[in-house]
Amino acid sequence: MRLKNIRNLFLGLAVLAVVSLVSYKVGQGNKIIPSTLGQFDLSLMWKVKEKLSTDFLEKDNIDNEKMKYGAIQGMVAALDDPYTVFLPPEENKSANEDLAGEFGGVGISLGYSKDGVLSVMSPLSETPADKAGIKAGDLILKIVDTKNNVDRDTNGISLTEAVNLIRGDIGTEVTLTMYRESNQKRFEVVLKRDNIEVPGVELKWLEIKDKKIAWIKMSKFSEDLFTKWNDIVVKINNEKKTLGNSYGGIILDLRNNPGGYLQASVVVASDFIKEGVIVKQQSTKGITEVYNVEKNRGNLLDDKLVVLVNGGSASASEILAGALHDYNRAKLVGVKTFGKGTVQQPEDFSDGSGLHLTIAKWLLPNGKNIHKEGIVPDVEIKEATDSGDIDLQLEKAKEVILGNN
Repeated sequence: MRLKNIRNLFLGLAVLAVVSLVSYKVGQGNKIIPSTLGQFDLSLMWKVKEKLSTDFLEKDNIDNEKMKYGAIQGMVAALDDPYTVFLPPEENKSANEDLAGEFGGVGISLGYSKDGVLSVMSPLSETPADKAGIKAGDLILKIVDTKNNVDRDTNGISLTEAVNLIRGDIGTEVTLTMYRESNQKRFEVVLKRDNIEVPGVELKWLEIKDKKIAWIKMSKFSEDLFTKWNDIVVKINNEKKTLGNSYGGIILDLRNNPGGYLQASVVVASDFIKEGVIVKQQSTKGITEVYNVEKNRGNLLDDKLVVLVNGGSASASEILAGALHDYNRAKLVGVKTFGKGTVQQPEDFSDGSGLHLTIAKWLLPNGKNIHKEGIVPDVEIKEATDSGDIDLQLEKAKEVILGNN
């Protein structure tokens, strides 16, 4: 694959294998004793482990694999970074399925609010969550699944635990207690789990007066985008030849797009921007990696462009929107984006587990990092709660692209 293996992930918070952080030596009686790596002394952990093994009442409940992961879960949680995660095999499999564009569940991308409360980053279109009226920014206070004896307050919950509790067998139900800050209301939703298939990108044509506009709905920067995006570009350019002066431009819809592959945002931006920096990645070691416009692209340089964003637009979608905005290539319409400005690097291990490690922060072309701040659009318009089927933000985008803003 052409990727540099850098991606942003939003689901999952688990543990990191101890063996990767400490060296070992074989002691008396073939007992494995951890040596100290710098100030990282694990001798107390091993004393506790030995005490549990000898004196714990219900020895049948001792599972060395779970204890290993659990011990490191605390270590990783101490970093206070919900995006640095170790995923045991099952959780890693779910994360990879999610990024590939298909998974089981209710259709919610999870994150944390600025106050550290479990929140909805985005409800995916036409999923149980979306149909139930869940919105980006809604807080999740409680998860109940009577079939599986789950009744969990989300205070202090990790993303991995939340994902595992909300996901489940297709056809089963999970009840979420929610809080919406815009109207300060607490409410419950009962969601029936379904198979979630999320196309990374779709193209529809909108007819407005005497113009036709390409509406590109980009739900996620998933793996299929690398092939589907090129197909969409070809379709748009072919249609432009037929339409002539009736072609009105492109509305790029990044609402409720939680991100995905960083490189995918660079690919898309490279068709709209002629040259320059798309994003800079700055590591804690002071190393800056620059992602420039890719050569031999630039297929949509002269098309009028409006980008739709909201509070569910995060990470890679913010990179794309921010770059297009910084180069004055597009008008942004909607509400302020989520604000995730860090980069995670994934690594899969032989047992099926995986590590997603925050290795850097990313900077827009203007040098700004928008972590926890987000991007404010040029034209702010909120989603209406009483407008029926009318999409006010999309309607405003149509006005802007036709020059009636």
